[in-house]
Amino acid sequence: MNDHQPSLQVCALVAYDGTAYHGFQYQRGVSTVQATLEAALQAFTEISTRVVGSGRTDRGVHANGQVVSVQVAWRHTVEDLQRAWNAHLPATIVVRKLQIAPSGFHPRFSAMSRTYRYTVFCAAGLGGKSAPRRSPLTDRFALYELRTLNLDKMCQASAYLIGQHDFATFGQPPQGESTVRQLYEADWQVVKTSLPLLGAYSGACFVFTVTANAFLRQMVRNLVGTLLEVGLGNWTPEDVQLALVARERSRCAPPAPAHGLVLETVQYPKHLGLFLN
Repeated sequence: MNDHQPSLQVCALVAYDGTAYHGFQYQRGVSTVQATLEAALQAFTEISTRVVGSGRTDRGVHANGQVVSVQVAWRHTVEDLQRAWNAHLPATIVVRKLQIAPSGFHPRFSAMSRTYRYTVFCAAGLGGKSAPRRSPLTDRFALYELRTLNLDKMCQASAYLIGQHDFATFGQPPQGESTVRQLYEADWQVVKTSLPLLGAYSGACFVFTVTANAFLRQMVRNLVGTLLEVGLGNWTPEDVQLALVARERSRCAPPAPAHGLVLETVQYPKHLGLFLN
């Protein structure tokens, strides 16, 4: 930091379309959300600084509520900082909210839980009508599924995941960390949509919402991929329970595609006084 320039420790609520990025975390030689946020700050502060996120998102995964923190050289208001940052960001990333960070705040370690959602547009059950093979209005942010999905069975299987379990079957931890996680919510719901694509058919929009204290690498996509196998009739709900207990990566179905996944919110203790969510 420049000794003559005041510095602020701020935290921000960030949304992004992850389609063109190789995940959130910085990687040499490829475009990432973290690197793009840092480059935008440097463009108007002329100082390189590290942006810290609440967690990694995979390549192609989106966010509506990623939380980041950064120490930035700035002598104007927080509102001016937000406007300047957004002015230098591409259209695929936006700082939704910005505030002074509470003392001792860390986006990852201060978090109590994270919530992800996965969206599936199921075009099956069309009463004799032929569903289109592609879905231009949904393909960027949802999985388009032509086959029939049994929502009740997927909900039954999801119930086995709630609680504290060793999720080694469904993901890999950061080096040296435990694979035990606490899931507070894991449920599928039918969501109404006004998209004209589905208006002509009797398909449905299914959304999986999952909340946990933390997630393993690719854990949500692996869970969704496994639950979709239940919906397709290839697995039973009880198969998911057995796979969970096995704690073996080989017992997991292939992961669902990244583009249907969104980091929705990160929750923090009320005493921190964050208005981010």
